[in-house]
Amino acid sequence: MSINLLKYEKKLYQEGFNLIAGVDEAGRGPLCGPVVAAAVILPHNYKLPGLNDSKQLSEKKREEFFAILKEEAVSYGIGIVDAKTIDEINILEASRLAMNIALDNLKIKPDYILTDAMKLNRDVPVLPIIHGDALSLSIAAASVLAKVTRDHLMYELDQKYPQYGFKDHKGYPTKKHLENLAKYGILDNYRLSFKPVKELQEKINNK
Repeated sequence: MSINLLKYEKKLYQEGFNLIAGVDEAGRGPLCGPVVAAAVILPHNYKLPGLNDSKQLSEKKREEFFAILKEEAVSYGIGIVDAKTIDEINILEASRLAMNIALDNLKIKPDYILTDAMKLNRDVPVLPIIHGDALSLSIAAASVLAKVTRDHLMYELDQKYPQYGFKDHKGYPTKKHLENLAKYGILDNYRLSFKPVKELQEKINNK
């Protein structure tokens, strides 16, 4: 069964909304690196065959769509919130902050916002959609922009600290990553409030 990924957008066009922004984030679960959000306004009735939630796409496909979306979007914005801020305000609020930054970075102000299940306090209507990245083309596009932007940041970190293997796990708590973390220690980019990092820090402090 194919889902009509423009269902929400088309309904809003009929109601007179023209500039609909989709918003999503990437990087809630990792132990390391920032949380990144993207906001994107697509042209009316936009088509990009194969575009779906970034988690369903291969890395090669995401990179391909990333380039196309940056070129063809009416406007897009990126929001990045670092590990230190995540520790200070918690990951939910950091994700919300990243989304708000991404929206503020749009060159054109949207008149309606669709989010992937996140409530935002904005001066235009916001509709949080559960599993929005699989149900709305605008949110799916934002999920690709957020995910690829974050991956690129993790590749940069991998260049600086190749021993941690960031290019493979992107900061997520894989077995290999946890082994490397224990072996090489906690970098500034780690989220100290996340359990495995917190436990390691306590162990170091108690030595």
